Amino acid sequence: MSSVHGAILSNFSLAFPFLFAYNGPMALTKRQKQVLDFVAGFVQENGYSPSYEEIARGLNLASLATVHKHIAALDTKNYLKRGFNRSRSLDLGPKYLQEHRQSRSLEVPLLGRIAAGSPVESVEQRETLNFADFAGGSNTYALEVRGDSMIEDHICDGDMILLERTSDVRDGEIVVALVAGMETTLKRIYREAGGRIRLQPANSALQPIYVAAADVQVQGRLLAVLRKYK
Repeated sequence: MSSVHGAILSNFSLAFPFLFAYNGPMALTKRQKQVLDFVAGFVQENGYSPSYEEIARGLNLASLATVHKHIAALDTKNYLKRGFNRSRSLDLGPKYLQEHRQSRSLEVPLLGRIAAGSPVESVEQRETLNFADFAGGSNTYALEVRGDSMIEDHICDGDMILLERTSDVRDGEIVVALVAGMETTLKRIYREAGGRIRLQPANSALQPIYVAAADVQVQGRLLAVLRKYK
């Protein structure tokens, strides 16, 4: 693949540490995360923890044994703490409390909307934007963009991009693709006849890259673009 195509992410670098990502050796499974979120939401709404029966009903789990299994795993990972000799014996654990505090530190006020075309009336809103919503998954990671092959999609050299680590993508999505096990590039992906993949740049000065499907490994799908103005 020629260097003229640009956007080869040759020097991968994390944009920032994801404080709320479950991506360490004690990562949560999808179901464990659902159980934890249910317990935390129940406590916030009611002021006390749910029973195992309420967890089972709330998450449509078939048996209490399944609930016990997930609770035990969350206890081991310090996301929940089990008490004994109490009817409602669950407490949010130190790991959850730490990550919850850290996610709150990623919030900024969302004060309203601003027009980029015709002016509109400015109305102050009392909301917050939590960047943990973008970076809170165990499959989220960041890369720094090198090159200008995606500038017509407003992705510029030096931008930080957030990606979901997945190989399940649709035609037309912007992906990180490993080509022939050697070079990684950011492009829109299209599957074409004859088992061929087209990696389409968003720069009218550049040509698409055509490669056999067997030689392409999709490593992630674009979630967001971050740009810092100095």
